[in-house]
Amino acid sequence: METRAHHVLIGLFTVLVIGAALLFALWLAKADSDRQFEVYDIVFQEAVTGLSRGSTVEFNGIRIGEVTGLRLDPQDAHRVIARVRVDSEAPVRTDTRARLVPAGITGISIIRLTSGDDAASTRLQGRDDEVAQIIATPSPMSRLLADGEDVVFNVNELLIQARALFSADNVAGIGRTLQNLEQTTAGLAAQRQDVSEALRQLTLASQQANAALAEATRAMGAANRLIDVQGTRTLNSAERSMQAFERAMITLDSLVADNRGQLDSGMRGLAELGPAIGELRSTLASLRAITRQLEDRPADYLLGLEPTKEFTP
Repeated sequence: METRAHHVLIGLFTVLVIGAALLFALWLAKADSDRQFEVYDIVFQEAVTGLSRGSTVEFNGIRIGEVTGLRLDPQDAHRVIARVRVDSEAPVRTDTRARLVPAGITGISIIRLTSGDDAASTRLQGRDDEVAQIIATPSPMSRLLADGEDVVFNVNELLIQARALFSADNVAGIGRTLQNLEQTTAGLAAQRQDVSEALRQLTLASQQANAALAEATRAMGAANRLIDVQGTRTLNSAERSMQAFERAMITLDSLVADNRGQLDSGMRGLAELGPAIGELRSTLASLRAITRQLEDRPADYLLGLEPTKEFTP
């Protein structure tokens, strides 16, 4: 009887524990059912490797829900639609961004939501009983994994080209080039004194050329000053001579006008006066030519240089 009583107590205790566990599970289920959730569709335009049902949905690093379903877009097979269920208190707004990120090195991926910068954003809600959508931002890691085959192929091609570059013939050619370079360097080192002497001579010639250029500059300055001073004086003297000659011509014209009657009556006097007038006019022409040359080319005239004649084909 005593052994039987112990079995009854043990069975009763077991039933009570199982009942308490069932009640606790029912309470958790009720609490979970009482909790409000929002459903969204996150659209990926890339492969969602590592994402599955039950994967975590985070918002700024805090778990707010999970993935409840995955499917391909019937209109575009390149797009994957992940339906997520998140806490209704999560601040999912119209500027919220979504991205697929790996969870460590296990190969599992999660969906990470981040808040945007639009101050005028509103809470994201669906229209006409449709589930609201969030267009996911392409993940750099997913893009890298998707292009992994191309990267491996390019690396393989690079290795093949590197192996061809360092073939036996090329290595031998590089060795010969280095040997020739070493011989050239040794030759230059042996003739270091000659090179230094050549550089010294070049420096000396450069100094002499600079000195000659300075002397030529000073000579040109002196010539310019001579032309400016002497040319100006010559031009002024010629101008005064022209003015005096013009006054003489005016006086002569007046004299001729006053004595025109006597000149008409005396042919002999007129014959003697004509050559004098012609000589005066030729003198005036010469003075005008000299003045023109002084005005146009004062340096050439003072230095006795002939004007450059233009060649006419």
